[in-house]
Amino acid sequence: MALFEADLPPMTTSIGHATADGIWVQGYDLAQELMGEVDFGGVFFLLVSGRLPTLGESRLFNAVLVALADHGLTPSALAARLTFTGAPEAIQGAVAAGVLGAGSEFLGVFENAGRMLRRAGPIPDDDDQALQRLAVGIVDSYRSRNQRLPGFGHPFHKGGDPRVVRLLGLAREHDLCGPHVRLMLRVESLATSSSGKPLPLNAGGMCGALLCDLGIDTAALRGVAVVSRAAGIVGHIAEEARAPIGRALWYMAERETHYQPRRGPHAPGAEQEDDRG
Repeated sequence: MALFEADLPPMTTSIGHATADGIWVQGYDLAQELMGEVDFGGVFFLLVSGRLPTLGESRLFNAVLVALADHGLTPSALAARLTFTGAPEAIQGAVAAGVLGAGSEFLGVFENAGRMLRRAGPIPDDDDQALQRLAVGIVDSYRSRNQRLPGFGHPFHKGGDPRVVRLLGLAREHDLCGPHVRLMLRVESLATSSSGKPLPLNAGGMCGALLCDLGIDTAALRGVAVVSRAAGIVGHIAEEARAPIGRALWYMAERETHYQPRRGPHAPGAEQEDDRG
């Protein structure tokens, strides 16, 4: 055992450390240099990137967090409210229930879009034709596998996601439209549905591209979305506590869902099968 322990590499962290008279986060004194001086978005950026953002980066990163904070009674909000209905004494369980569904359909688009862009390889800066070829390659690759492009289309914003317009405007205002955003916009010009209709870029896709340009590690992209939506979920739970709808949702599901057995003597067509037998 001693030999095994001697072979272990030293364990280090730069995230946080506490002493008898201070708390340190990424090399900054939490109480003196961050609290009251840097907003939560800036500290979150510091935690995932290792540096404080510039003024423009801070404004854009905070806008990304705001963009996904809430979108109404989405599956994540419903999961949180219904879990709170069953266990109101454990709000952490309801928050967890709301974010556990972060995947390809909801919240995971940040990561999926970022991986798509970063898998494309080096993105040319001043070569429009090379950038177009890269975009064509991405679209053709997904079409050949019959897979949906991550970050495109929206169940409600058929004509375009208003958050994309705002985020793109902020990025241009602060000169933060980097190569990943430029490539994503080229992909958007080629993205179409199976019926041939154009697929507009959604907020998840734009946020994924922006975060890539801000240097956020791919592994952390979905985490940014989860932190953003967690704020909205806590808001839903706070409302559920004072104006509950969880039981109404449960009763509505019971009322509107019809039991239909697939097997047994009461299954549809069972009598006909018996007659033929």
